[in-house]
Amino acid sequence: MDAVVTVAQLALGAAALFALARAARGPTLADRIIALDLVLLLLAGGVAAHGARTDTELFVPLLIVVALVAFTGTLIVARFIEWRDSK
Repeated sequence: MDAVVTVAQLALGAAALFALARAARGPTLADRIIALDLVLLLLAGGVAAHGARTDTELFVPLLIVVALVAFTGTLIVARFIEWRDSK
């Protein structure tokens, strides 16, 4: 089980690095926001994998907070982009 979780965490870390590179490269604000949203979701996946490794439920509230922050941030920026483009 530990080997599977380790591989999953490495894959999530690599995906997060690619998403951060996409966030830095852009080219549009929407691309950057989607990439940062992906990084937050990958972070949640990493926390879930760590929770599976340690066999504890203490990380569930953290997962909920990370998912809510990712959703709320994406929603706010999407509204901002919509507002900016309507001018």
